[in-house]
Amino acid sequence: MKLLIIRHAEPDYTVDSLTEKGFREASYLAERLAKLKIDAFYVSPLGRAKDTAALTLKKMGRKATECEWLREFAPMIVRPDTKNKSVSWDWLPQDWTTEERNYDRAMWGETDAMRAGKVKEEYQWVAEAFDKLLASHGYVREQNYYRAERSNNDTIALFCHFGVESVLLSHLLGISPMIIWHGFCALPSSVTTVITEERRKGIAYFRVNGFGDLSHLYAAGEEPSFAARFCESYENKEERHD
Repeated sequence: MKLLIIRHAEPDYTVDSLTEKGFREASYLAERLAKLKIDAFYVSPLGRAKDTAALTLKKMGRKATECEWLREFAPMIVRPDTKNKSVSWDWLPQDWTTEERNYDRAMWGETDAMRAGKVKEEYQWVAEAFDKLLASHGYVREQNYYRAERSNNDTIALFCHFGVESVLLSHLLGISPMIIWHGFCALPSSVTTVITEERRKGIAYFRVNGFGDLSHLYAAGEEPSFAARFCESYENKEERHD
């Protein structure tokens, strides 16, 4: 089975939709996805993800199942540097990297900030819902791999958000989400491809075949959005610092 985890196009957060550029990105994405055989579509309930998916669904004459757990991952923590509340995956590197538990797949949720924000509980809710979806498509979680009860070559598309995309990858790969939240960046309208490998009958593992792919934008001559990134150099005043 193949999973296409798709981040929404460039967002206009003020109205929970897309910018003009975001709608162009979603259009180029639709051109790309329409060439594929996609067996099922799932989408976040948030407007920016639904608007991104809408162009693909219309072009392909399809519908998507709305999943509450695909919404942006938004439990709040008190950020150490500001003492203000922030989403759990927005930390400065000099803060999160000094706590060794953040690198541990089992212990990252046990820090004071994460426990206070009940972040691990939200993570587990998403992971359990994700596993139910995979089971409905024939792959049942068993310890740290999946039992292929109905092995298949289906392609499943999930339109969602970077924070929750990182949670899905963390769960599939057995990696602390802190590493993915801070070490990877899926830009708007990007496609991450994860494919099962079944080297022994009935035992499957998900493997990332491509992360944050934007080939549909490059093919159209569209510059990728800077949204989700921070300044490459501190002196780049026009780029986001915080």
